[in-house]
Amino acid sequence: MRNPLSDRTVALKPSGIRKFFDVVNEMPDAISLGVGEPDFDTPWHIRDVGIYSLEKGRTFYTSNSGLMELRSEICRYLKRKYDLSYNPKDEVLITVGGSEAIDIALRAMINPGEEVIIPQPSYVSYEPCAILANANPVIINLKNENEFRLTAAELEEAITDKTKVVIMPFPNNPTGAIMERKDLEAVAEVIIKHDLYVISDEIYAELTYSDSGHVSIASIPGMLERTIVINGFSKSYAMTGWRLGFACGPKKIIEQMTKIHQFAIMCAPTTSQYAAIEALRHGDDDVKEMCEAYNQRRRYLLHTFKQMGLPCFEPFGAFYVFPCIKEFGMSSDEFALRLLEEEKVAVVPGTAFGDSGEGFLRISYAYSIESLKEAIGRIESFIGRLREEML
Repeated sequence: MRNPLSDRTVALKPSGIRKFFDVVNEMPDAISLGVGEPDFDTPWHIRDVGIYSLEKGRTFYTSNSGLMELRSEICRYLKRKYDLSYNPKDEVLITVGGSEAIDIALRAMINPGEEVIIPQPSYVSYEPCAILANANPVIINLKNENEFRLTAAELEEAITDKTKVVIMPFPNNPTGAIMERKDLEAVAEVIIKHDLYVISDEIYAELTYSDSGHVSIASIPGMLERTIVINGFSKSYAMTGWRLGFACGPKKIIEQMTKIHQFAIMCAPTTSQYAAIEALRHGDDDVKEMCEAYNQRRRYLLHTFKQMGLPCFEPFGAFYVFPCIKEFGMSSDEFALRLLEEEKVAVVPGTAFGDSGEGFLRISYAYSIESLKEAIGRIESFIGRLREEML
């Protein structure tokens, strides 16, 4: 029989996270610090509005772009939070999570053979989505000594005459790294100089712990017209299962993204859209409460790592830490597997997020302090044994 499969799809590597957690699923008594999902329930007032929309029979398709009421609320939110100005009519698209927005942005912007620059370690979907869009991914390996920030020099070195799009994955999954305004200004200068476009994944924008808070690259002069800002409700409002995201950007790009969305999806879930309106209007206190809890957990992990002599730069975004385990002379996969087998603690090898993640682990603190304390105790015991073996 003729091969029914696409060569491009078959060549894609499966997610390193899912591959590892296939093993975890066979150990029901393991403590998992690996999932990038809030441990909070969606706030009740948001759920209540979703339920009410069902009771009122609001179960029909919305426009392809999403409810105008929601798009308008998103524009007000982005203006008051990040000083970004968009027209809700034709510069905003509601998507099925931020992941769909990444996919269709690349498909709308890329011609075969054009290059997409992807800083790594970073979210696992960027590279395969670029490949599926017929792009050539160009990887920049971010460095621990730079706190995993993208520098203007690194970007300049990666650009060729085929470069078209730069993905900006900050605040970063898996490292927790952020880009401050001065960092973004330097990168923006290079982007404008070479007439490039940016896909800025800002899904963790609300979960930023620096004094200055999150800064969007689209707010840098000259960048609004060449940036697609992607965000959503999964992380900040604990709405992962509602599957709702959004993309904002220049009309000519959003129009083409909407066309793909129209044929592939039709529209994002109607119930989720009504709930999201409530989240944006009345959810600031919920976000603040969750962010304060994450920050407490973040500080706890950094303190305990310091006590046990495990190097880890201080991350100021998302809900991950990225400790270095190079002293133990084994790969990230080997370390994570042994930790799981010997102490029943699940973390994600850094290599799940790119080759530059070798020698690191992603540990999520989207878990209770009690769970973190139990897991850290086991990790400390494991590290103690490894150090004794090395003597």
